[in-house]
Amino acid sequence: MPIISTIGRRAFKVRLLIGFIYTTLAIGAISMVYPFLLMIAGSTKSAVDTPESKIIPEFIYNDAALYKKHIEGFYNESLQMLHIAQNVDTPSFRKAIPPVSTNSKVVKEWKTFLSNTDLPLYIFGCSYIQAPISRGVSPYTLRLFRNEINKEYNNDISKMNAAMGTEFNGWPSFYILPENYLQRRNTSLPPKLQTRYNKFKEKLPIESRIYFSVDNYFKNAYLKTQYPGAIDFYNKEHNTYYNSWNEIHLTQMIPGNKSHTELEKTDWINFIRSIVNLRWIRATENATPEYHKFLIAKYKTIEALNRNYKTSYTSFTKIKIIKEPPESGLSLSDWNLFVQGWKDPITGKIYILPEKDIQIYSVDFLFRDYLIKKYKTLDKINQTLGLACKTILDITPPQRDMVAINFEKNKTAIRKEFITRNYICVVDYLVLHGRAIINTVIYCFLAILSALTINPIAAYALSRYKPPSAYKVLLFLMLTMAFPPMVTQIPNFLMLRELGLLNTFAALILPGMANGYSVFLLKGFFDSLPQELYESAELDGAGELRIFWQITMSLSKPILAVIALQAFNIAYSNFMMALLICQDKKMWTLMPWLYQLQQGSGQGVIFASLIISAIPTFVIFVLCQNIIMRGIVVPVEK
Repeated sequence: MPIISTIGRRAFKVRLLIGFIYTTLAIGAISMVYPFLLMIAGSTKSAVDTPESKIIPEFIYNDAALYKKHIEGFYNESLQMLHIAQNVDTPSFRKAIPPVSTNSKVVKEWKTFLSNTDLPLYIFGCSYIQAPISRGVSPYTLRLFRNEINKEYNNDISKMNAAMGTEFNGWPSFYILPENYLQRRNTSLPPKLQTRYNKFKEKLPIESRIYFSVDNYFKNAYLKTQYPGAIDFYNKEHNTYYNSWNEIHLTQMIPGNKSHTELEKTDWINFIRSIVNLRWIRATENATPEYHKFLIAKYKTIEALNRNYKTSYTSFTKIKIIKEPPESGLSLSDWNLFVQGWKDPITGKIYILPEKDIQIYSVDFLFRDYLIKKYKTLDKINQTLGLACKTILDITPPQRDMVAINFEKNKTAIRKEFITRNYICVVDYLVLHGRAIINTVIYCFLAILSALTINPIAAYALSRYKPPSAYKVLLFLMLTMAFPPMVTQIPNFLMLRELGLLNTFAALILPGMANGYSVFLLKGFFDSLPQELYESAELDGAGELRIFWQITMSLSKPILAVIALQAFNIAYSNFMMALLICQDKKMWTLMPWLYQLQQGSGQGVIFASLIISAIPTFVIFVLCQNIIMRGIVVPVEK
């Protein structure tokens, strides 16, 4: 029978009361659900949208927001690489916007050029290979490469380390630094890993590559740092009349015509001799005599050079000018000295690569040469490709347009990647830590089994036989709840260490097998069971074990479900004791591993790990709630 009758509900005050009750309940529900929805939304975040606090991530319904995340991930969260590759001045990835229009004809020519030209592998890097700001994230390309290596070495990181000369602690810590062959001093991978990585790079589609533009590097990373601010400051210093930075380009050889000032030539020389990577510097054959003089001055005899270079030249004249610098070694160091200038400590004479014999090798000039060879004149290029370039140097690799076009074609896949990426990283982290999941399953199973065995037996004895000291025993058991787990950690650890049980499942199970609160609950429930059932069972000749199992335990399913749920929660969420008494990582459960993951991860991965870790608890509760509710509703209905 309802508390408020149907007629009573028609009163205005009663309706206000009912409305107030429903409003309060709705506000309470929202206050509970809203933080959870924020956490779900946060689990899809990367660095660019971390400051946002929306229950529905904007990138799901807004293509402009998705483009920001894509650009950030594509350029490995490096704003400098975005500036160099696309020749833009975007102050941050949050300010990145897709181009208003794209030139598909130039992009098509760019792809044709790349497909038909044999280019060295150092001329491009990989997108989605690292996320240093988001932290803890394994981007798409990195996951592909790691999975390939993982299969090759049968998930054995020690074999991979031995073969590649690396020292990774585990597969989750496997990473690849984004390649940047523009700077003079760049870090590279161990040789064997670099060779394997190069094979992987060759298979990547053109749309997934970041081609290094020496022209844009000269402008964005060198000139704009030397002459910060608007183009007016540059013009003032150089006595030039450029309208924008886009009119300034790196020439393939030292500027020699009257349109370039002496300071422009000085900038070019400083950039080539000291800043740009040696991979992009070439010397003409005319520089060979000077190179021979440099080697003679440094090594004196051909025998000394052979000894250092591990070569077998018969004379210095047999040594050819370096066309493409080696990866490492003394010859690379000498070539660097020759490019920068080397002063003989004895004679004081300086040996240096002549400026007139220096050429720039880069994809910018190769693409321009390709177009000139195909279309003959700049006017024909402009007419065919829809360009309006004043000089051939105005033609640059259309990487911005290519990324934008590829984005439009693959928005669904990109959106799916960002929705699932953090979850994939958490799952990979847990799966690659081989025994984390297995240890957790075994621990929780044993914890539930012991809780449903020890506690019911103790409660049954107190309820069935009613010893004189039953309440004293209960009081003693309840007193154990007065001490928080942190207080008992040290005594438990010392006791388990003395018993030699550390790093075992017994160490995890024994301290929590008996629970005073569980015994208290079970005894109260057992006391409420009809005594007539026990008397009837005794008259029928049932033994104590059968009475306990078929009557007490059968009728106690609701309270047993509560005890099982409690035992699961305690075991599953056990972090400190699991870390303290199982210091061997092979015995770690999920919680220590997730804690370690969160220490080196960003907000998105942390939220994703929290949601994934909550799923087992939610599933167990759903499985137990029907039994719990049946124990509440059925007796009332009867």
